[in-house]
Parts: sequence; structure tokens; C-alpha cells
Amino acid sequence: MDMQALLQQAQQMQQQLMEAQQELDEARVEGTSGGGLVTVTVNGRGTVEDVTIDPKAVDPEEPAESAQTIADLVLAAVRDAESAVERLQQEKMGPLNDALGGMPGAGGGMPGLPGM
Repeated sequence: MDMQALLQQAQQMQQQLMEAQQELDEARVEGTSGGGLVTVTVNGRGTVEDVTIDPKAVDPEEPAESAQTIADLVLAAVRDAESAVERLQQEKMGPLNDALGGMPGAGGGMPGLPGM
């Protein structure tokens, strides 16, 4: 086994990992529900950054029911955004995760990243 080649490969993988993490930091995905009544914006690491609720979601005649409906819509939009983040993370990190899975001591996963 050529130690120099192994070190070079590890450095390349580290650079690719850093680039993928940077792309995730900069990425923004949206989740929606209620036909667009609620939109949630999440970064590529899964942190919710914004929630937008269309005023049409509020029924002033039924405030309690309206509040529950909005809560349900927000939850659905967050779940939609989480699914989009998981797909994005797999796209960016999946190939690196697969490569690390074959390295001794790598543990076969990316700690801290859902689905990795």
C-alpha cells in the first residue's frame, strides 16, 4: 500500500467534504403545505430560517380552529422541508459518505447529518 497515495486521497476527500459542507451551509430549500398557504425555508443543515403564512389561512370567524389549522400546516411544511434537506444532503454528501464507509475507522456514516 502506497502511503503517499493514501494521504493524497485523504486530503482530496477532506477538501471535497469541506466543499460539500459549504454548499449545504449556503443552500436554502423550501417546504410548503396547504397549497402554498404556509412556506418554510430551511438551510442545507436543516435549520428553519423563515416561516411564511398566507393571511388567507386565518379565518377570523373561527380563531381556535384557524390556529389549529395553521399549526398543522406549519408542521406539514416543516416536514416537507426536512425531506427536501435530506435529499439535498444525500446528493451532496452521499458519495463522500459511501467512500468513507470503506475506510477503516470511518464508522460508515457522517455524524450530525440526518440520514448519513
